Amino acid sequence: MSTATSTPTGTGSEPGRRQAVHKNVQGSKRGRVQQRWLPWAFLAPTIVGMGIFTLLPIIASIALAFFRWDIISAPTFVGFDNFAEVVQDPTVRVSFLNTIVFVVVAVALQLGLALGLAIMVQEKLPAWLRVFFRSAFFFPLILSAASVSIFMRYLFNEQFGVVNWLLSIVGIPAVPWLTTPTGSAAVVILVYVWQNFGFSFLLFIGGLASIPVETYEAASIDGATGWRKHWFVTLPLLSPTTLVASVMAIINALQVFDQPYVLTRGGPGDSTRTAVMVIFESAFQRLEFGQASAIGVILTLIIMAITAAQFRLSKRFVFYQ
Repeated sequence: MSTATSTPTGTGSEPGRRQAVHKNVQGSKRGRVQQRWLPWAFLAPTIVGMGIFTLLPIIASIALAFFRWDIISAPTFVGFDNFAEVVQDPTVRVSFLNTIVFVVVAVALQLGLALGLAIMVQEKLPAWLRVFFRSAFFFPLILSAASVSIFMRYLFNEQFGVVNWLLSIVGIPAVPWLTTPTGSAAVVILVYVWQNFGFSFLLFIGGLASIPVETYEAASIDGATGWRKHWFVTLPLLSPTTLVASVMAIINALQVFDQPYVLTRGGPGDSTRTAVMVIFESAFQRLEFGQASAIGVILTLIIMAITAAQFRLSKRFVFYQ
């Protein structure tokens, strides 16, 4: 006679269910950990690269401003002596003055030219021509500043330059573009603006495209036509784009180096010598790395101050839709 042993329902599968629940919990924990750290894993190469090639050089440059070092001998701590020498150096003062004048003139021309061409291209030309001019105006920006400056140096040569040859056709005598202070400064500004206005142009094109058509229609109904429409509608609504374009243009212009160095070597005299050129000459020609770092720190502080002032003033003059 056989006796059947009965087992309570579900008792045999209870350990399996507990194990499955445990695996699910562990899996969800691992998933949360992966979701938390996976973005940092992707960002790690960029963070490490910026730390090594950007943050550390900035810290080293600031620290070096308080030392006297010529690479050959050991660094010597001099405190604020480098800054005192920089302030008293007439060449440095002239270079900063030249840089400020260059920024005022070049940025005004760059933004004015970019805005005028953007309005003309966006409103007056058909779609296929817009694409052409966007590419044409942006093209100089992708060229090497040094190669462009070498080419322009030949164009503006007093003896055999194409510019003076064209002027001679209409009876204008040869202009000493690169051998007089005024002429050399004008050439540096023109070459810089020609090569860099394309970026501001594209910014303004994007800003104009974001302005609603209904706004212009409403302005037309109110009687605004021609320049009045741009003065009371386009410029206020384009002010956020103008802020971005002006900030970036001023920062880039304060660091100008290639055009004056290749075109004039800072001359005649010191008429086109800029702050970055003085940094280059101090560091790599006279091996005064401490003084070069001090000039770099001062230039950085000026850039930060001007940028902060721009954003401070933007609260009054920038209008957001």
